[in-house]
Amino acid sequence: MATLDRRMLSHTDIGAAGRLPPLLIVHGLFGSARNWGAIAKRLSDDRRVVSVDMRNHGSSFRAESQSYPDMAGDLAEVIETLGAPMDVLGHSMGGKAAMQLALTHGELIDRLVVADIAPVAYGHSQSHLVRAMRGLDLRDLSARSEADRRLAAAVGDAGVRAFLLQSLDLKADTPVWRLNLDVLEREMDRITGWPGTEGRFEGPALFLAGALSDYVRPEHRERIKHLFPNAKFARIPGAGHWLHAERPREFEAALRTFLERPSGG
Repeated sequence: MATLDRRMLSHTDIGAAGRLPPLLIVHGLFGSARNWGAIAKRLSDDRRVVSVDMRNHGSSFRAESQSYPDMAGDLAEVIETLGAPMDVLGHSMGGKAAMQLALTHGELIDRLVVADIAPVAYGHSQSHLVRAMRGLDLRDLSARSEADRRLAAAVGDAGVRAFLLQSLDLKADTPVWRLNLDVLEREMDRITGWPGTEGRFEGPALFLAGALSDYVRPEHRERIKHLFPNAKFARIPGAGHWLHAERPREFEAALRTFLERPSGG
């Protein structure tokens, strides 16, 4: 059960009511709504698009739990407040939260897009990235280029560094991460895990993966189809786990194809 004192997630809201239902975008671990700004803007040409900061991320509230039931409860509150149902797009951790929502409050979702994640527990951990961020020397730091140079000692991948540094607030009096690193590290097993939620979401669902990623494997399909019997599968060539950042145009095209409604439908 989600905590009773939960506050609604911070969110950005662009576009206006149009031909298509509103779309809710849910980011992944260490992300924020701002990561999705360009895609959200382009998709708002014929619909309202809402992007949230998940709990313990960005400008949203800090909490002691990062469980999927709690995250799904946060999303349900957003949708109920803004007006249900909505199409929902979730990536990675956000994809698992969206799946949890679909399985427990399916009436709030029209069409579901899950980007590069499956309803299974994974054996990897991202705690090393928490340690890298916590270990970054923030003293006398004012330029993102210098932050990147310092972070490179612990994180070799330039793309991962660029992604993480989007959550570093350099405009604060003292630079600070827009992440609750203590809770995210403590809850990492829950984040990389899956609560084993049963149920079925009968609505249209698209599981969209990066062709270079191994997060959605052939052996996951049976489990996905059990929970989401109308699921469709697609892969984006040349993309890894961060498929929306690596191949944004192809990602957008796949979304539009799936989310489009027949004329008059």
